[in-house]
Amino acid sequence: MAKAKRKAKATRAKTKKSKKKIVAKSSKRAKARKPQRFTVSHHREEDFDQGLRPYSAYRDLGLAPATGGMVQAHVIRMTKPFSADEVAIPHYHDVDFQMVYVLKGWFTSEFEGYGAHTFRAGSCWIQPPKIKHTVLDYSDDCEVLEIIVPANFKTVELTK
Repeated sequence: MAKAKRKAKATRAKTKKSKKKIVAKSSKRAKARKPQRFTVSHHREEDFDQGLRPYSAYRDLGLAPATGGMVQAHVIRMTKPFSADEVAIPHYHDVDFQMVYVLKGWFTSEFEGYGAHTFRAGSCWIQPPKIKHTVLDYSDDCEVLEIIVPANFKTVELTK
């Protein structure tokens, strides 16, 4: 019985040390990040400008400078009717996190291993890092909110 108590006590001590290490690591990580600052972005038509793609306009929400490059967020508005030759290019994004939320209209994309999905206003999806995908179609009034970590990332176009 005494042996079992000693073993249990030793296990509790190891668990306490593990928890202290985890807390210490998360504290170091939090200290390593640049401090975030308060920012506000109100909707203004003049804030939409040419972005990553020639068929859309981007409205940067100001999160990248506010988070020291940790997060990027923008509203993407489709500005041209869908053209498969211009839009349906397989690609992936070299990111840690990517979330998309449909604000207006609808958007259809195909994801490697998951098939084609149509997202309508109110739909949300997360694209795992480097998932290959292709935009298949969108409505003329389509607008999406995209949140990406980190703020600076590469988009890699693939051959059709």
